[in-house]
Amino acid sequence: MKIINYADLSYPEVRELPRPWPVLVPLGLDHYDLETAARALSTEVIILLPAVPYGFQCDQRTPRSRLQVPPGLLERTLAGISKWLNIQGFQQVYFLNGHGEQKIKVTDYKLIDQPYLEPVELTWPENLGERVVLISTGHTEQHGYHLPLSTDSLIVEAIAARLQELAPDEVFCLPVWPFGVSTHTREFPATLNLGGRVFEDFFLVIVDRLIGLGADKIYFSNGHGGNHSFLVNVIKYAGENHPKAFIATEWLHTTGPELNKYRESAIGGMGHGGELETSYILHLRPDLVKMDRATREIEFAATQNYYMDWVEGGSLIANPPWSDDTTSGIYGDATLATAEKGRLWLEAAAQQKLSTIREIGLQQQLRQAKRALKS
Repeated sequence: MKIINYADLSYPEVRELPRPWPVLVPLGLDHYDLETAARALSTEVIILLPAVPYGFQCDQRTPRSRLQVPPGLLERTLAGISKWLNIQGFQQVYFLNGHGEQKIKVTDYKLIDQPYLEPVELTWPENLGERVVLISTGHTEQHGYHLPLSTDSLIVEAIAARLQELAPDEVFCLPVWPFGVSTHTREFPATLNLGGRVFEDFFLVIVDRLIGLGADKIYFSNGHGGNHSFLVNVIKYAGENHPKAFIATEWLHTTGPELNKYRESAIGGMGHGGELETSYILHLRPDLVKMDRATREIEFAATQNYYMDWVEGGSLIANPPWSDDTTSGIYGDATLATAEKGRLWLEAAAQQKLSTIREIGLQQQLRQAKRALKS
């Protein structure tokens, strides 16, 4: 049996995959018996997508059940994952289910009841209220000819892991969520798109669940620009729903002074798949980077109030076709990337996150004190 990890590939490599091959998406980070699943599907090749780390119902009230969403919302979420696989021509999309009966409908995908070999449980702290809960949102999206689809997820996962090392008693990190929102799926294949409304609804319920478990400080660490506007909506609605909690997000990771300190490219050199993200993956997973295919695309149609870099600049907000400005799918200069810069940026981002985590804690303390004075 051959297993092809979809998110390890670049989008030109996904474009070449035979469409009759089955695509499997695990529910949970558990270790599944993929050979048994392959036999059930009468196949010798499996295309494996990133796992859905939480949101599903389990057969017992184990810690993994704490973040389940309603069946109808889970159905919309799974349908959002499978939709763009179907559009790309992958018609055999299956979700590996090792968690007992799921009360969800089967639409354009199928559930395979496949017991896992070894469960993977979240280790929950006794009191979530003493920590900031970090929710890392990545994506499975094209990053040019040279980077894997998992780029966004790999980076925020690494930042969260380093933050957990730096402040184990101050933060609780959920597994990275690898399915985000993109609006350029038709122009560059392999990119998925959960859909903005589904994304918002899903994480509003996750916030509800965390608040019910005692959390009162929640921080969305974002690795994908397309998620940002929808995360802002989540923050607004969640803040209204839970006024006693402090819930926050950011534009993107790595936005401190070190961003410009280590860069060699001019403005426009690290919009998407450029110097910054390529350096990160050269440091984290050099085996997934094909530097001989790295490109330099900095001819963005920039004006005073609208230009592209790591953080979009100017007063205009727009969403023109990506193909106006890029052939390979990137914005920026990937040829200037180095693993050493990736190492430096990772440490800088983690330290910045630690400062933000402590600021969130301070915000909650200040606001609780003001409310106490009014009561």
